[in-house]
Formats: sequence, structure tokens, C-alpha cells
Amino acid sequence: MITLCETRDVEDGTPISVHPEGFPPLAIYNIKGEYFVTDNLCTHGMANLSEGYQDEDEIECPFHGGAFSIKTGEALSPPCHTPIKTYDVSIVDGKVCIPPPSS
Repeated sequence: MITLCETRDVEDGTPISVHPEGFPPLAIYNIKGEYFVTDNLCTHGMANLSEGYQDEDEIECPFHGGAFSIKTGEALSPPCHTPIKTYDVSIVDGKVCIPPPSS
């Protein structure tokens, strides 16, 4: 497993950005104590989703206002149409972890 951060580093409703080796920049979200990880780059434009507005389980891109489901990666509103990648998350000893990159 790849450790991304401590759970205490991610406040509910305020995503953070991490840059683990072997991955693109990632965004980590806390939704009422449940943690999620997605690619951080919007699929519509070169915007970091971690700088956008999180509303429950949706993240709004800070550039054009399109939104994605944090849980599934689905594009929810235009101009976003291509989903973002999501990652399987495990909490290990208070740390947010994801599987290593596949080769």
C-alpha cells in the first residue's frame, strides 16, 4: 500500500492535494469520516480539483464550474464530460492509503 497522508490532515469538506511517486497529482477527500481519492486534475481543463468547492460528495472545478462525483468519478455537470479516475482507499493505522501503481 502507498501511504498518502494522515487521516487528520484531511478535514471534512476540504480536499487536499498530494503528489506520490508513480501517480499523477491526487486529491484526497473526507466526507463525514469516509475517505476518497481521485486524480486532482480536471478532465476538462488544467485545474486542480482540490482547489475547487466540495459540496458533500461532489467536487466543483474552480475554472469552469463543472462537477464530478467524488465517490465514482462521474462527470455530473458541463462542461465536464469525461470522468476522473478514482482509487481504492484503505485506512491503515490512521493513514490514507491506496494500492501501488499497476505495472
